Amino acid sequence: MDHHAYRHALAEQLAESELPFSPAEFEARRRRVRQAMRAAGLEALLLTDPADIFYLTGYHTFEVSVHTCLVVSSDRLVLQVPSIETGPAVVTASVDEILGYRWEGIEEVIEPLTETLAPFHAIGLDAFGTGLRHGLIRELQARLGAGRFRDDGGELLDRIRIVKSPAELDCLRESARLTSEGLRAAIAIIEPGITDDAVAAEGSRALLAAGSEFMSLQPIVTAGRRISVIHVNHKRNVIAENEPVFLEFGAAFQRYTAPMMRTAVAGRASPEMQALRDVCRAIYEALCAEMRPGHSFDAAARAAEAVLAPHADRVFHSGVFGYAVGAQFPPSWVEGTGYIARGQHREFAADMVFHLPLCLRLPGEWGIGLSDTVRVTPNGGEAITDNDWQLHEWAGGGA
Repeated sequence: MDHHAYRHALAEQLAESELPFSPAEFEARRRRVRQAMRAAGLEALLLTDPADIFYLTGYHTFEVSVHTCLVVSSDRLVLQVPSIETGPAVVTASVDEILGYRWEGIEEVIEPLTETLAPFHAIGLDAFGTGLRHGLIRELQARLGAGRFRDDGGELLDRIRIVKSPAELDCLRESARLTSEGLRAAIAIIEPGITDDAVAAEGSRALLAAGSEFMSLQPIVTAGRRISVIHVNHKRNVIAENEPVFLEFGAAFQRYTAPMMRTAVAGRASPEMQALRDVCRAIYEALCAEMRPGHSFDAAARAAEAVLAPHADRVFHSGVFGYAVGAQFPPSWVEGTGYIARGQHREFAADMVFHLPLCLRLPGEWGIGLSDTVRVTPNGGEAITDNDWQLHEWAGGGA
């Protein structure tokens, strides 16, 4: 049978059988988005980011490199997927219509999508979002006219997605629990002579055994001088005695990720390592104090910078003290809806959730990284993850 027949046969048995949330949760999300569309004068949204599509429909798959899009209007949701994603579309998504195209026939997406969008004269796009292919928008604009398309669709959805519902917070808490289990298992086997790959393997095993889905970003493990190089990962390196070992894990639960960083030492932590740990902790406390409704992301970043300032000439920090997290897909758990950094003047609201990635790196030497995923409350930032903010030392190390 072809993918059209497959879709109908599968729907008779398994339609919407793996929806990640209740119909009421999805309806509330759609209602907020449609209200925002009306206020912005948009008749439709064309969404291509897998996380945006998931947010409104539940659709999820590990194959996010192929063209997929969602058209949102006042009364319909139309999902376009390739033939190989027919199964996930039927099983995981709640939509009004599924448009299929042959996986190998990318040119087949244009005409059905043009027909779907033709009635609308104000169509919002996420111009900086994931999955919006230049060839797609070029062909749609050639057929419908460039004047129909606006670039503010992504910002509209970001403002809604960044505030988490109770159901989303529950998913983030469960991710935090699984993340913690993976980190504990990985740290427990760290000793001189083990490889960074072995540590990552044990952490991965524990995350999956505890119930994590496929992760948006695989476990990160580096040691010694390699910690000082941002965004490298395990690579068959032997961990030496008294080297710090940096770990950053994030389990996925219903696609939601609450990441956490911890640092262990394959021996004893030096006074200098402990001192840098203290700086990380002080920055964290300054951030949490500012993470209250009505305070700006910029003000929180400036408070963090004030703590970091005495050390800024010696250590490297990315400049982003926090980023929003929620439901994501590979290659990253960063939601992209908000960043705690200088110049970001959006204000915090209750139930925004941020990962605070506080890794301080001494170039060419080592680094210390510690973090929590934190919820915004009226009293300040409240940790969802359970970091103890200690440097875990090898039990077999010398005095």
